[in-house]
Amino acid sequence: MNLKELTVKSLHNGLVKKEFSAREVTYGFLDTIRAEDGEIGAYLSVLEDGALEQADRVDAMIKDGKEISLLSGVPLAIKDNMLIKGTRTTAASKILEYYEASYDATVIEKLKKENVVFLGKTNLDEFAMGASTENSGFHVTKNPHDTERVAGGSSGGSVAAVAAHMALAALGSDTGGSIRQPSAFCGVVGMKPTYSAVSRSGLIAMASSLDQIGPITKTVEDAEILFDVIKGKDKYDATSAEDEVIHRFRERAPEDVKKLKIGIPKEYFIDGMDNRVAHAVEEAIARLKTLGFTFEEISLPHAKYALAVYYIIMPAEVSANLARFEGVRYPGIPEVENEVNSLKDLYFKTRGTGFGAEPRRRILLGTYVLSAGYYDAYYAKAQKVRRLIRNDFEDAFRKVDVILAPVAPTPAFKIGEKASNPLEMYLSDIFTVQASLAGLPGISIPVKEYVMGSGELPIGFQLMGKPFHEADLFGIGKLYQKEG
Repeated sequence: MNLKELTVKSLHNGLVKKEFSAREVTYGFLDTIRAEDGEIGAYLSVLEDGALEQADRVDAMIKDGKEISLLSGVPLAIKDNMLIKGTRTTAASKILEYYEASYDATVIEKLKKENVVFLGKTNLDEFAMGASTENSGFHVTKNPHDTERVAGGSSGGSVAAVAAHMALAALGSDTGGSIRQPSAFCGVVGMKPTYSAVSRSGLIAMASSLDQIGPITKTVEDAEILFDVIKGKDKYDATSAEDEVIHRFRERAPEDVKKLKIGIPKEYFIDGMDNRVAHAVEEAIARLKTLGFTFEEISLPHAKYALAVYYIIMPAEVSANLARFEGVRYPGIPEVENEVNSLKDLYFKTRGTGFGAEPRRRILLGTYVLSAGYYDAYYAKAQKVRRLIRNDFEDAFRKVDVILAPVAPTPAFKIGEKASNPLEMYLSDIFTVQASLAGLPGISIPVKEYVMGSGELPIGFQLMGKPFHEADLFGIGKLYQKEG
């Protein structure tokens, strides 16, 4: 058993054939976490006892001759903004350091039915606000390919865990690129589903009209397997789409996948993009052409406004969602509670002490754009441009089936390199926020297989599809990885 070579299907086949047990696999990953995570910092908490119990349950099913699902016994890492009942869930914020989840997120419920093994909760930028996982209230997550560089964010912990073979797969959340960008930085596959394809119930909200839970895996095939389990209508999430909508578009045969036309938006290949990224994306396009795919240049004329629109709408929703964390409804901060003299004092000291710099910045910005006198000038106008961005994609998808673009303008940058310049950090989202604003599915795929320790920084390319056409992205991605 080589943990580095395991995929969901190879793990399943090994368990069914009794080549190894789920407990042995789980022990292997836990040993790797103990050996490697002190340097990487992917996890905030490791659920060792629970993981071994879950693995033993799978082994007992196999021993009794019961059928197991593809995901049974698969060791997963979960971003620490998703609730697992009875476990600490912090969203990497000091304000929730003592919060223990009282129920399971819907995606966790679905995975428990599949008898998945939960290895632990992973690090993130506080409340998923950031592009580097440097904004965590607890520690920085490092890139396994170069520990002097960031893993990306905000799902940096989940991505680093998969890249460093400390989990077979993981769940992250993507608001403006928080799955796709770190996946590109660390050389793994990361997928943001269509908005409403996956329930947000039990996900600590950042920006409710943008947040989506998605898979982080070694291969596109594994991402598809995980997505197929977590997608679906949920009565606890009023924004979740009906099953008949989500399941409408089926997987295509390989020969039909190659008939899909891929669009290249001229606005995405801009001056200032790192040459390494430009060359890598050109390499991916060339490989897809050798597979038989046709390309067409398209235009997304309002793409240049997307970053500005995102950083108005997202903070506005942040300011509303984070208002609930005031030291009363959730466990407070002990050192604060011992010093307060009034309810107002509790509010001010809890939020002042518990929130880090980035959440405070976004709360202030969001409150400003929603305030009287500025709502129409900023928020209302941003929503109108968001509609124009969505219209651009609708027009483009009349000509092409899928859109290809870079994921980030640079490879992983050095830790601390952009930490003091929020605007420069926000530019890391320049190629990912468009799909988020339009509610489209997007996937980050490594341009090639990157070898740990080679000194080469991973780079990914991004595919974006029509709403609920995740199957098209998976189809192209699987062919690229198998035949490209």
